[in-house]
Amino acid sequence: MSDLAPDVFRAAVGRLPAGVAVITLRWRGTLQAMTASAITSVSLEPPMLLFCVHTDARFRDALDDVDTWSVSVLADDQAHTADWLASPGRPAIDQLARVPHRPAPVADAVWVDGAAAWFDCRTASVHRAGDHDIVVGSVLLAEQGAAGAGGLVHLRGRIHPVR
Repeated sequence: MSDLAPDVFRAAVGRLPAGVAVITLRWRGTLQAMTASAITSVSLEPPMLLFCVHTDARFRDALDDVDTWSVSVLADDQAHTADWLASPGRPAIDQLARVPHRPAPVADAVWVDGAAAWFDCRTASVHRAGDHDIVVGSVLLAEQGAAGAGGLVHLRGRIHPVR
């Protein structure tokens, strides 16, 4: 066990820029979504991604029952979407009602319209890591958005557009 205070760690790791994406899935007939900045490519052969989710999150509970999910890599003009889907206490029902989206081609999930890129994935493994779980997914489909789309970066507790 580390003697490192959580606020000291949070402040230091906040200096590590991280891309911002929305992960979606359908659970018990309802679309679920979460904003993630702990997401990365794992492998090219085979193509795999990972994201991290808090062990107490409703989204984490859904992953026990659902094996496909989608990733929308948010574009530089979608900070409002990232903020909304990261808001604690947002409604479990219709949380995507104010976010333009469309059905994902492969996963039983949705893609956020206007994103910089999208992925449909199937869970390959889940690993406990402290108060989060690492979800590794096999990429079933990948697509790029508009050629000029930028992205969002989470840095020092804030979301910043980048081009």
